[in-house]
Amino acid sequence: MGRTGAKLTLWPATQHRGMSRRLYQLDGCPYCEKVADRLDELGVDYQTTWVEARHSDRDEVKRVSGQRAVPVLVDEEYGVTMAESDRILEFVERSYT
Repeated sequence: MGRTGAKLTLWPATQHRGMSRRLYQLDGCPYCEKVADRLDELGVDYQTTWVEARHSDRDEVKRVSGQRAVPVLVDEEYGVTMAESDRILEFVERSYT
């Protein structure tokens, strides 16, 4: 956040049933918690999908984002799927505040 010239990495949105926002996260992941905490502070509605600790077991994350790292935010309303907590937080600040 706050860096000029920083670019967001966006992947094509993937269709999900239910809520328009989904956060893929790993229990105990500080980067995931940072994103979830900010979404909660802003009162943003989202659904959490908890992922397995082993990268090789994160097939759904790979399917929606093209990689296996978390956090990943999928927002159908804005048509974005993105990874990396700093980029997600930049998007959150631009879009939900």
